Amino acid sequence: MSQPKRNFYHTATLVGALLTSSLFTTAGWAETAEEKGLAIALEADKRNTGWQDSSASMKMVLRNKRGDQTTRDLSVKALEVENDGDKSLTLFNSPRDVKGTALLSFSHKVESDDQWLYLPKVGRVKRIASRNKSGPFMGSEFAFEDMTPQEVEKYEYKYLRDEEYNGMLCFVVERDPIDKYSGYTKQVAWVDQEEYRTLKVEFYDRKNSLLKTMVTSEWNEYLGQYWRPHMTTMSNLQTGKSTDLIMSNFQFKSGLNDGDFNKNSLKRAR
Repeated sequence: MSQPKRNFYHTATLVGALLTSSLFTTAGWAETAEEKGLAIALEADKRNTGWQDSSASMKMVLRNKRGDQTTRDLSVKALEVENDGDKSLTLFNSPRDVKGTALLSFSHKVESDDQWLYLPKVGRVKRIASRNKSGPFMGSEFAFEDMTPQEVEKYEYKYLRDEEYNGMLCFVVERDPIDKYSGYTKQVAWVDQEEYRTLKVEFYDRKNSLLKTMVTSEWNEYLGQYWRPHMTTMSNLQTGKSTDLIMSNFQFKSGLNDGDFNKNSLKRAR
């Protein structure tokens, strides 16, 4: 019973932050670390709104502790949803042992995300239970929960400091997942102060130990507004494994709709 109350409180806090942000600016009042952290997250979200739909090619490179590599080719597409989280569909195109495997994700602003995995070898769609979303996605260092958009309402925030990273001045912000089934106790993100891009994230496990680090690079701007990284690397500091996601061929506003993002689309995706 406590979880819905916490979600309601967190949503109310978001609304309050939106209503009072201009007052802090004009009156010069001091922000708390929590208010500033939330304001940074809201600004980043605002700058990434209005792209409608997108698609891209993706190469996944899995690397073990010895440095041995396995490469997979995928395609991804996403759809903005008004007043809710985004929808996404990830399809494996090769190699043969994973070809046709597809992940459908519906992110939500407050409720637990919905995810379904289609396994062509058994010809069925498997729903990913909330308590299992901390598990690895197809043997990669990305968990299932990493494969959904990071909605603002999914976290509580705290601004930590300003810090330079790769020659760019960044906000360093802690974000604590609200979902009790998250595999993380907290995440620490480096957000550049010019474009509000997330350049680096540290993920802490349920024992509050540093588990993984995600680094984004090779950013490109699309439609004069939307920034996307062409390289994302997730490194597991406890196992020595890592996974690269290499993106290309971004397309936006190509007319995708809800019909392209349902459980039937998992089976017919090719």
